[in-house]
Amino acid sequence: MPLNSISKLQKIYLYSITFIPITVPHVKGLPLGSETTNDVPFPLHPLIMTAMDLTKPDIEAYLRELKPNFVFYDFTCWLPALTRRLGSDLLEPPEGFPSSSIKLRTHEAQALAAVTTMDYGSGLSFVERQLMSLSDCDIIGFKTCREIEGPYGEYIGSQFGKPVIFAGPVVPNPPKIALEKQWEKLLSKFQPKTMIFCAFGSECVLKKDQFQELVLGLELTGLPFLVALKPPMGAKTIESALPEGFQERLKGRGILHGGWVPQQLILRHRSVGYFVTHCGLGSLAEAMEVSSGQKVGRLQLFEITHRKKDESPMTSGVGEIMEKLKVKKAEYDAIASTDSSVNLENIDNRIITEVLGPESNTCLPGVKLKLKFRELQQQLRAEAAEREAAAVAREVEAAAMTVEQSRKYDELQLQLQQMMQMFQQPQKPPS
Repeated sequence: MPLNSISKLQKIYLYSITFIPITVPHVKGLPLGSETTNDVPFPLHPLIMTAMDLTKPDIEAYLRELKPNFVFYDFTCWLPALTRRLGSDLLEPPEGFPSSSIKLRTHEAQALAAVTTMDYGSGLSFVERQLMSLSDCDIIGFKTCREIEGPYGEYIGSQFGKPVIFAGPVVPNPPKIALEKQWEKLLSKFQPKTMIFCAFGSECVLKKDQFQELVLGLELTGLPFLVALKPPMGAKTIESALPEGFQERLKGRGILHGGWVPQQLILRHRSVGYFVTHCGLGSLAEAMEVSSGQKVGRLQLFEITHRKKDESPMTSGVGEIMEKLKVKKAEYDAIASTDSSVNLENIDNRIITEVLGPESNTCLPGVKLKLKFRELQQQLRAEAAEREAAAVAREVEAAAMTVEQSRKYDELQLQLQQMMQMFQQPQKPPS
């Protein structure tokens, strides 16, 4: 709210409303200090609207921070588009997007929009960089496989008219070294499959309040835990950012570490039963590699990623594929049970190749639909230039109107003065 308006309303609404001050920029033609239509005569209202339009960057910054559920407005006609850009459009998938049980909540959509539309260097947002890269490349590659994210890769390929390569998830080989003695000693104090291991990768740095909420949540589980995170923003060490009394309450139940940890080895330790992760592909691959000490096969991975919460297949087509894979697996198991010479090494890949074809783990051709990003970008720039020109024209028109109003006012004042002089002149008595 404009500064002068806050001082007036605070006397009425003492406690029920929090006012955030907004500085209304000065526009040529407005009296200094003018903020609302109440401050100026009607002919100057267009200039007030121009000044309010200039508050858009500040309004956007506050909306990003506050993430409100509702926004009420009147003449700031750009607010609906702004709020949609800040997250609401992400609540509904675009037309043609593959069916998914994953839905963004409002605050998640707002946070995602804020991060992806912010300046990501050289005046370009993260989204703009991605769109330009995907538009100008010859082939799109993903570090995943068709069995996990095939429909989504196909969708991206169809939107940009590019062939898609699935490189497959880089699942690491089992480590050949043992866990260091210090870690083994720390982790062995806890019962098998009881410890929560929390790690968010090498690049994630949380805000202090986020960090504190996370560790307090881990404390409330009542389970032992190992937190391997970088110190949060504004903190030099992870210990200095802990909630008050946190370490005293742990009593040896929690381990906090602010540096690098041997994640793959820790995940394989018998005490670890839960993994809280930021879902980076490297961490997910390491987690998939550990399942009761055995590598997760591609058949098992297909089952995991293509079933709904109620264990039913995602689609009827997926259900048919699952049945074919199951039948083929049973055939190989039956052969192996009677013939010890059968080599079952890499059996999952062989089964999937037979059922889905040799291209199931290689290249997926893109559908011939071209997203003309450069044309869209030029169109948006042209529209922005038109809006800017229109705003300048409105400002010039308002300034001219102000000059005309001032001229008429001066003429009226002159006429009034002349009339006053006429009345003040002594009248001659009639003869």
